Amino acid sequence: MSLLVVVLAGGDGLRMGGAKPLRRFGRSTLIEHALRLARGYGADIAISLKDPAQVAGADARLIFDQPGLAGPLGGLAAGLADARRTGAERVLVFACDMPLLPDDLARRLAASLNANPRARVAMASSGGKVHPACALWTAACLERLPLYLATGRSSLRGFAETCGAAVVAWPAAAADPFANANTPDELAALQAPRFALH
Repeated sequence: MSLLVVVLAGGDGLRMGGAKPLRRFGRSTLIEHALRLARGYGADIAISLKDPAQVAGADARLIFDQPGLAGPLGGLAAGLADARRTGAERVLVFACDMPLLPDDLARRLAASLNANPRARVAMASSGGKVHPACALWTAACLERLPLYLATGRSSLRGFAETCGAAVVAWPAAAADPFANANTPDELAALQAPRFALH
């Protein structure tokens, strides 16, 4: 099935001191590293954001978070709408501050959707924690979004459960493959030589 990969980069990154996607990770930045990961998952890649300055110089198509939707749901909505425009059947989303994502992410999430005909979303999990900001969505989920928003809810996990969600668990590892960096200290911990990928 045709796939759109969307890197979520629209957060304000206040706990990081702002400009999170442009923070250094290894020899590049978080957004550059995220794009390298994205290219390993698919050929059609977009960055969802609020302001192009958040990812200045990034080599990817830019789409804009849906206005009025807070948090990563705005980025997902933008990705689903872009998939409808381009004809992509599935949308893989992940946050730009998750630099240790596994190489088999797209493959395992797709296998879960293929094996669960009632599921329209497959979310990653690790250590007993579900990561709704790292998930594979069928593009048709866009049709369910207005009804979900009418309930007053705005969480990715809540929307996923409304659509029908499967959860795919990754085994424990020395470093959580879904660890994300919300603060400078968390980013520094992921920069440790044994964890940094580039």
